Amino acid sequence: MVKAVETTLEIDLNALEHNYSHLKARLKPSTKFMAVVKAFAYGSDMAIIAKKLEALRVDYFAVAYVNEGVMLRNAGVKTPILVLHPQSVNFDELIERCLEPSIYSLRVLKQFLTVAKQHGQSDYPVHLKFNTGLNRLGFWERDVNFILQQIHNRQEIKIKSIFSHLAASEDAAEKEFSLKQISLFEKVGAELQEKLEYPFMKHMLNTSGIVNFSKAQYEMVRSGIGLYGYANDAAIDGQLKPVATLKTIISQIHKIEPHESVGYNRAFKADGYKMTATLPIGHADGIGRQYGMGKTSVLVNGQPALIIGNVCMDMMMVDVTGIDCKEGDEVIVFGGPLSAETFAKTANTISYEILTGISQRVKRTVKK
Repeated sequence: MVKAVETTLEIDLNALEHNYSHLKARLKPSTKFMAVVKAFAYGSDMAIIAKKLEALRVDYFAVAYVNEGVMLRNAGVKTPILVLHPQSVNFDELIERCLEPSIYSLRVLKQFLTVAKQHGQSDYPVHLKFNTGLNRLGFWERDVNFILQQIHNRQEIKIKSIFSHLAASEDAAEKEFSLKQISLFEKVGAELQEKLEYPFMKHMLNTSGIVNFSKAQYEMVRSGIGLYGYANDAAIDGQLKPVATLKTIISQIHKIEPHESVGYNRAFKADGYKMTATLPIGHADGIGRQYGMGKTSVLVNGQPALIIGNVCMDMMMVDVTGIDCKEGDEVIVFGGPLSAETFAKTANTISYEILTGISQRVKRTVKK
């Protein structure tokens, strides 16, 4: 293992392959797998992650916006890409780069039909998003007939899939609500299929859905956070491997006298002799001020060291009193033995936020 010599986000592709295989093993052999790589592949590296998954023969990718799909195409990714939240201003580029839009409203449907016609498209693949209770994006059940009216005798598009999104698939207390969502989605799918002359795929399950509602896997599932080593379930987390490890180093060590302060606004005041280490990472790198003030620890030579005082823009200080360390030693912020979920919980947030919030100025490397 290469030791960090600067702040680095290390990407473990073997962990990614393990997670993909673990999730695939929960599915029927015929079920397709859509890998969600939006937000720079949950804060890691979109191109590196996608190229590895493409080599593993993943069936589909999902991104949030058109520019993310363009980045994948520029990296040489050939696998189909669903754009979950496209904006109409980007439809020309979407078609030019062979990306597939989520159509989630009557306005978006009409706009895309117009642009597809301008481009002389025939049977362009689109995916219809239905709202079954998350109340974020999506057509309503009552829109089915209107959708069919809009596409009747139109050659520009072809429905590749319909999909929805579970609101609380990880929450056992909301199982009844999730089952109602699944039932409504099946009703919409049956109504649409009855009136269309060709088949389409259905997909609804996210990572927690794969774990908790496998009977609703239909023709395809979508997984994001699970691919990166987290599943919103401690038992399943133990079967996955974190892909990203955020590392930094000790820039300088200070001996602090009793009653001396550390950092901005003198937010930390020593109650005795202390040793502190300054690390070259701060809130501009994605470690927000909410992690300071003694709430969160990093690992210094395997020992927990509390982040003290206010996190600065480019630096933060940790208490290394009693820890055998020196300047230049590697520090693990999260990953490996300290999960991003554990780290995030100290600030009352979730792994998604800390992972996707790591600044693009942090160097990405692939674990050797």
